[in-house]
Amino acid sequence: MLLVVAYHVAQMCFVQNEKTSASLPFLVLFRMPLFFFVSGFLSYKASFAWTAEAVGRQLWRKFLVQVFPALIFLSVYIIFRINGDFWHHFTRLMSYPTKGGYWFTWVLLQMYLIYYLYVSFVRTLVSTSRKPLLLENISLWVLFFLSVFVYATMYMPKVFTYHKAHFFQYSSLIETMKFMQFFVLGNLLHRYWPVVQRLFNSAWFFPLLVLVAFFSCADIFRWHTMKHMWTNLPRTLAMYSLLMIVIICFFHYAASFTREHVIGRSLQYIGVRTLDIYLLHFILMPHVPEIGKWLNAHQPNFLLDILLAFSFALPVIAMCCLVSHVLRVSPFFSKYLFGR
Repeated sequence: MLLVVAYHVAQMCFVQNEKTSASLPFLVLFRMPLFFFVSGFLSYKASFAWTAEAVGRQLWRKFLVQVFPALIFLSVYIIFRINGDFWHHFTRLMSYPTKGGYWFTWVLLQMYLIYYLYVSFVRTLVSTSRKPLLLENISLWVLFFLSVFVYATMYMPKVFTYHKAHFFQYSSLIETMKFMQFFVLGNLLHRYWPVVQRLFNSAWFFPLLVLVAFFSCADIFRWHTMKHMWTNLPRTLAMYSLLMIVIICFFHYAASFTREHVIGRSLQYIGVRTLDIYLLHFILMPHVPEIGKWLNAHQPNFLLDILLAFSFALPVIAMCCLVSHVLRVSPFFSKYLFGR
């Protein structure tokens, strides 16, 4: 959540883009993959009852939480932040895959739909098997590699053009195609968590990730050795390696992120209000393009870029939490705005 708000501060407050900013191109590599990985990780619940009633109830709850709040806050954002005819801007933003920034909840709902319906279908097929859980896990690996393949087709324009259809833009399915692999990966790693922990503790895995991340980022930002359909390979490797580096660091320092420590309490406080902050921060974002102009004139300055983005992001997050607390006084708002 910190990365998301910092990214939008640089993009919307400072009016920077990935061509001028020193930090945006790097942050974007693992920001959303990390978000969807965590969502997928938390979606696996060993005790979940996979009945038609339970799945339907869960999907309906996800629909209420993921769709209506985003539409409401997108409307508020248009009213207070965009001049002009409301319906014109509403229909215009809804026609884009990013939905004016409110695409995350919509795409996450699509991922939940794919996951719950897919696993329900697989469980029906393997219900009479002697090893249903093993077959279910194998089927999820199939879904993961299928997600990677679908993602790869987006970068093969001479072979695949289906994703350019308007349907994929209006529905935001194009974003689901980009990030579904990370959702499934998070779910899988949760299922194999004891094995994953041993891998994290191994002597060779973390150094390997750092090397892959270094050379991938070097090719993305400096070398540009990959051509044609292979251009996206270093970017994909960077996304995976940086994502896993973040996860391993939090795993290694897990004792520092409990409620007994200030950092842990602070991050958990923000973490449980992720949806609230995401929905509110677009509306509360200041507009200071002068900072972006100054940064662009003194580039590259990665450290200063990051520090300024976070120095604005933290007050925005604090204000989001304050507004959230005020709105949550009403049980009606708490339920229908934030899904509580």
